[in-house]
Amino acid sequence: MTVGIVMLVHTALGRAEQVARHWAAAGCPVVIHVDKGVPRKTHDAFLAALSDVKHIRFSTRYRCEWGTWGIVAASQAASETMLREFAQVRHVYLASGSCLPLRPVEELIDYLAARPKTDFIESATTADVPWTVGGLDEERFTLRFPVSWKKNRYLFDKFVEVQRRFNLKRTMPNGIVPHMGSQWWCLSRQTLSAILQDPERATYDRFFKHVWIPDESYFQTLARQYATKIESRSLTLSKFDFQGKPHIFYDDHLQLLRRSDCFVARKIWPHANRLYEAFLTDVAGAMKKTEPNPGKIDRIFSKAVERRTRGRAGLYMQSRFPNEDWENGVTAAPYSMFQGFTELFEDFETWLARATGARVHGHLFAPDGVHFAEGQTAINGALSDSPILRDYNAEAFLTNLIWNTRGERQCFQFGPADNQKINWRVAKDPNAQVSVITGAWAVPLFRSNFNFADIRSMAAALQKRESDHMDVLRSPYTKARVRIWTMAEFIEAPMEPLQGILDEIGRTKLRRLSEAPRMVDLTGFGQFLQNLKNQGMHPYLMGDFPVELGIEAPQKPPRKPYLVR
Repeated sequence: MTVGIVMLVHTALGRAEQVARHWAAAGCPVVIHVDKGVPRKTHDAFLAALSDVKHIRFSTRYRCEWGTWGIVAASQAASETMLREFAQVRHVYLASGSCLPLRPVEELIDYLAARPKTDFIESATTADVPWTVGGLDEERFTLRFPVSWKKNRYLFDKFVEVQRRFNLKRTMPNGIVPHMGSQWWCLSRQTLSAILQDPERATYDRFFKHVWIPDESYFQTLARQYATKIESRSLTLSKFDFQGKPHIFYDDHLQLLRRSDCFVARKIWPHANRLYEAFLTDVAGAMKKTEPNPGKIDRIFSKAVERRTRGRAGLYMQSRFPNEDWENGVTAAPYSMFQGFTELFEDFETWLARATGARVHGHLFAPDGVHFAEGQTAINGALSDSPILRDYNAEAFLTNLIWNTRGERQCFQFGPADNQKINWRVAKDPNAQVSVITGAWAVPLFRSNFNFADIRSMAAALQKRESDHMDVLRSPYTKARVRIWTMAEFIEAPMEPLQGILDEIGRTKLRRLSEAPRMVDLTGFGQFLQNLKNQGMHPYLMGDFPVELGIEAPQKPPRKPYLVR
């Protein structure tokens, strides 16, 4: 008794010939189905090339298109040829032209001989199948699919929509329970012949012809009717990505495939010469005898899928960049954004860099350019100080800056006059620490020498932009660490909020602050705000700021009277 190999071939016929000879040389009869889409000339040349091999046959040709009945019909025809032509076959192994034996064929023969009545076919109910991709589980059986999904996706979707709207459903024939699984199976002669010779086969075939992707359900369902012992697994190693597309194995997967201990793997790249040379070898150079265990490499594939779909935190790559909220972390490291501090303190950037050891930038998103720390014109990652390049994609500029300076805390200044396109990106970033003194944008206007009419106009515009920004920072979707003070409440007691900022940044060189950065002279600022009010512009973001400067030297308490004796 031996194992019969059914091969479904449609491309890379040269490799298919090489593998077919390998199976046949080990004593396995081979029946090959060549897709009807293969040109007649190519097909005839393929037949002629294998005409010298005694135990190779060819079956009736069908057009095999993904998701349609042709693949099942091809498997049926080739299996019938196998059972009819080779009476000594006990198990039939379904493979494709891109499958590659990973272990000596003799080991597969011995393995199946020790399990003469066991069927190896992945077979699970739709409720238990976690790998269906495309939104159709039970509906692939209850609806009809008369057109190809690949050739005419519009009509396919319309047929589904109409059947759902009018509740047009089919029932499984004879009450059988639908099962699904990998199309690559190995069935015993007894089970396979029972499926192909079933008196109800015409009924089942008629039903499954209008099932979506029937090659993943026809044999998987009917095997449950006749098999005495099913192992719900495939002996073929086949891996799929998160979109349901099969992984292709290349030369650099050699050691990975060795570790799997599987008998067969698909899909192999036709030009993977090293793989074909390594595995189509003699017994002495093959792998050790052991139970197939594809689970040993599942962790690697899981990591590959995670890397492709989620990537590394703060790194935007081709596979997920167009998809909103697919990022695995908005940015790569914690950073701090300060709004209103450089306007209120004269030497804030120098003081903060000295106190924390962080790299403290100016206004990175200022209209006139990127104000890098220490006046640099370029920074890690070849990020330029050009505002044109920055504003082409301001959000990407920020994420690139944080990614390229990992290991060093980045701090930068921001304000309502800057590019506001990064507001939501920062607000939704858990790595962001945002500290805002609202209304501080008015200090440069107060100290400027512009015409008051121009000041009033600029103040109204800046206040509107900062108000919109505060709405973003107070949004329920905000994930950043946000602290907001009005200018009036901040200048009453600046030491406590400054200490909190340093504690949160960490790596501070000071246990407790003994002095704050030098505050600008605000004498007359209250009257300036009152003047804006008098002109019809109401500056409300500063808080309750008195007309007279509220920062006054504490008055000495009056001396107590005393008597002189």
